[in-house]
Amino acid sequence: QVQLVESGGGSVQAGGSLRLSCAASRYSASTMYCMGWFRQAPGKEREGVAFIDSTGRTSYADSVKGRFTISQDNAKTMLYLQMYSLKPEDTAMYYCACTWRDCPGSWRGVGYWGQGTQVNVSS
Repeated sequence: QVQLVESGGGSVQAGGSLRLSCAASRYSASTMYCMGWFRQAPGKEREGVAFIDSTGRTSYADSVKGRFTISQDNAKTMLYLQMYSLKPEDTAMYYCACTWRDCPGSWRGVGYWGQGTQVNVSS
């Protein structure tokens, strides 16, 4: 089992920066995992933003490449999303997620999820 708690959201002007954090309490002997950040804006579908697996491999949505960076600490208890050059379209609730497998093609019905942290980017 995994418990995930996000923090770091807030309101910023376009062009600003935020760093989101996800504190992960992990209770598994598995050495394979995938962790990621998702976001969902009102009236829109959930969108995968950035992912990192147990080998350190990362992937990003095209809309955030070059602006966002996903990382974790050496102890692998904290997950981060550093966001630069924020745009109004980045406004959403951001969620941290984890699954004990390689990064799946779909996260529907799988994994563990945090409660979310709100990011608002104004023009």
